[in-house]
Amino acid sequence: MASELDVRARLQRAGQEHLLRFCAELAPGPRAALLAQLEPLEPEALREHCRRAAAACARPPAPAPDLAARLRPLPPERVGSASGVAPQTRRLWEEEGFHQIALNKVAVLLLAGGQGTRLGVTYPKGMYQVGLPSQKTLYQLQAERIRRVEQLAGERYGTRCTVPWYIMTSEFTLGPTAKFFKEHDFFHLDPNNVVMFEQRMLPAVTFDGRAILERKDKVAMAPDGNGGLYCALADHQVLEDMERRGVEFVHVYCVDNILVRLADPVFIGFCVLRGADCGAKVVEKASPEEPVGVVCQVDGVPQVVEYSEISPQTARLRAPGGGLLYNAGNICNHFFTRDFLQMVTREFEPLLKPHVAVKKVPYVDEEGNPVKPLEPNGIKMEKFVFDVLPFAKNFVAFQVLRGEEFSPLKNADSAERDNPSTARRALLAQHHQWALQAGAHFLDAHGARLPEQPSPPGSGEPPAICEISPLVSYSGEADLASHPEPRDWIPGHHDLLVSRDWRCTCKAGSSSPRSSWTWTWPGHCRPDSLLDLPAPGSPRLRTQPRPGLQGGKQAALSFWLQNMDHRSKHAGSLHEGGNCPATRSPGPK
Repeated sequence: MASELDVRARLQRAGQEHLLRFCAELAPGPRAALLAQLEPLEPEALREHCRRAAAACARPPAPAPDLAARLRPLPPERVGSASGVAPQTRRLWEEEGFHQIALNKVAVLLLAGGQGTRLGVTYPKGMYQVGLPSQKTLYQLQAERIRRVEQLAGERYGTRCTVPWYIMTSEFTLGPTAKFFKEHDFFHLDPNNVVMFEQRMLPAVTFDGRAILERKDKVAMAPDGNGGLYCALADHQVLEDMERRGVEFVHVYCVDNILVRLADPVFIGFCVLRGADCGAKVVEKASPEEPVGVVCQVDGVPQVVEYSEISPQTARLRAPGGGLLYNAGNICNHFFTRDFLQMVTREFEPLLKPHVAVKKVPYVDEEGNPVKPLEPNGIKMEKFVFDVLPFAKNFVAFQVLRGEEFSPLKNADSAERDNPSTARRALLAQHHQWALQAGAHFLDAHGARLPEQPSPPGSGEPPAICEISPLVSYSGEADLASHPEPRDWIPGHHDLLVSRDWRCTCKAGSSSPRSSWTWTWPGHCRPDSLLDLPAPGSPRLRTQPRPGLQGGKQAALSFWLQNMDHRSKHAGSLHEGGNCPATRSPGPK
């Protein structure tokens, strides 16, 4: 480790010697920790980072005066659609995607370096549970979707395949995430196929260009944005690992979208058949004012233009059909070839321009007292994953329906949108619709059918609570309608029809807290089980199937009960596997 004199000399060259102003007061341990944190910072890079941060922050955020003239929507030949296409074309894309997955050529890469600060929690967003009946976290939902898409591809091609899961974390999220996965047995994925790596950290900077000291012995650092992916890939030889595994195509996504379809075969197949090296899923903007970036062209080159960079007049422009001219909302959901990522890390990463984020950064004052600012006081410089779009030789966009694939979790429930309630409703509404499409009917307590149309967005919970495990259905594909039995689901006293091979009916035996619930299966796999409910809300119930259960499968059941107006509202979820993660405690205490 470098000496204090060496570190001080380097900081002097960077113009940041103030970071050592409390060094003489520190005990040996904290002093060594501070020096170790400062040693890797190259003087010239640190000086330039602080200068650029202050200069960028000083420029008022406003659209470039000539941007409107340079802006164009993506040409139609660069855009595909998941819904506005002939069924046979969609099946062709899906089949190609499954084929690539079956060949072990597809990996998924999760961007999970950010903290859940806006959610009001101190742990990574992926560990958050939005209040589903199963109490599953975002991490568990995503892990189970990987397992399901592997299963679907393997069944189609008669092979066993793997979709490796790469997870980019940060200094803040690596430890908790790794611990969480270990505690949950990696959600029954092979740990060798879950690869975690850490992105770089950059010092936070004051408005006058001075790196911020968070404590006497610690510089305030922040992840370098999700565009820090490209440096992190090189730092940790991730692309070399992909090459050893034979991975050629990478699906990159953000952690906070509860509806994300990992390794989506339709998206993968569309991009592969188009010969794309870079692709982006998009949704139609809800309104001109919606604060999402727009995937478009600037000077004929594809890129994402942030909503703050587009004038209100341009945002309100209409296409001939009546929709917004610039309607392709970016959802941080990308396809890359491994070759393209290698080209970016080797040639183009230094050309990426950082973006300014003004934040409230805790610091120590001149007397060494800790301060938690009430107003933004610092600058964090970030790069974005979409900054590489202009370098693509063949970029394509793929439009998907918002209600099917995009519901981000960004804010606490006190916010109006993108909060745990909106995310939970989006998933449950999707599952309710899947059940309707499969021919299920939902009945009220008097046996009358409930409305079979999905609830309008933002109208509250769907008419009936229905959660379908990702292990049963990836995108509504399970053949639920193949059951010969009646398919009526009654909220509070209803069937859970969850797959071709699993069907169960729950019946409240009495109104006491120890109600008995009986779950039955169809005749071809009928291990009747009697469950004794210890207390309302218990998440740790399991069936003990009789010998002879078809295929040797076992079931794990998780329950959710809530007393509402003296009526019990019941929901449950059924999962394959005798030790289902859903029966575990799903989130931090």
